[in-house]
Amino acid sequence: MSGRRLVNGVEGAGLATDDRGLQYGDGLFETMLARDGKVRNFDLHMQRLELGCRALGMPMPVSEVIEAECTKALRGLGTAVVKLVLTRGSGPRSYAPPLEPNMTRIISATSTQSQEQEWGKPVTAVICETRLGINPSLAGYKHINRLEQVLGAAELRVQGVDEGLMFATDGRLIAATASNVFLVKEGRVLTPDIRDCGIAGVMRQLVLRAAEDLSVPVAVGDFTLADVQTADEVFVTNAVRGIRCVSEIKDMAQYSIGPVALQLRDHIVATAG
Repeated sequence: MSGRRLVNGVEGAGLATDDRGLQYGDGLFETMLARDGKVRNFDLHMQRLELGCRALGMPMPVSEVIEAECTKALRGLGTAVVKLVLTRGSGPRSYAPPLEPNMTRIISATSTQSQEQEWGKPVTAVICETRLGINPSLAGYKHINRLEQVLGAAELRVQGVDEGLMFATDGRLIAATASNVFLVKEGRVLTPDIRDCGIAGVMRQLVLRAAEDLSVPVAVGDFTLADVQTADEVFVTNAVRGIRCVSEIKDMAQYSIGPVALQLRDHIVATAG
């Protein structure tokens, strides 16, 4: 596995110890799939990044600069995962953000063997004990405060599974540790409403578009453990790994690799830019 990292466009540059991303988790990130030197769905990632910048009161970098730096980081890597971290930069020892932040951009690219043909490969899951806190002002955005997901992912190692479904503190299904989650029941696609916690994923957006294109009925709302237990299909999605069908939730339920998830996957692959 090979890779490259740029800080503010400079390969090999370091990160200041007083950077607010390091000190306070004051920033955003995007994780993107790239092929042949080009980031997939770059515009959708930038749209979400801009929304996050508005929510945090940070200036949005020029997207052409980010694209150029991604191209530089991807040089010679072929298929790769690109991670962009945007922080408010260095600042004084205080929670209060500087009025004129000196933003930090970190772009890392790592080669990967991930293939879209493997998107339907079954995964096993568990219900995480870690719950997600409710905060509408941060819902949907990929801010870099991810301790809940870190704790959830630690549970996966103990359980020996690939993914974990995470619920809010009030018992609503929200997401998986590193993915959005979808249920299929009687041919209808169900996915949690990302209104007060969770991330509005780029692949989630593509799945909803694909369902509309294919006239597959969709419900975005509040779902519980009982809905998970009685679903016909369960699948999880993110921008790098695409659609992954859940074959089993440990000690709870087993699922067939159903036709709805595969139909959506095939449509997204066929229409990919």
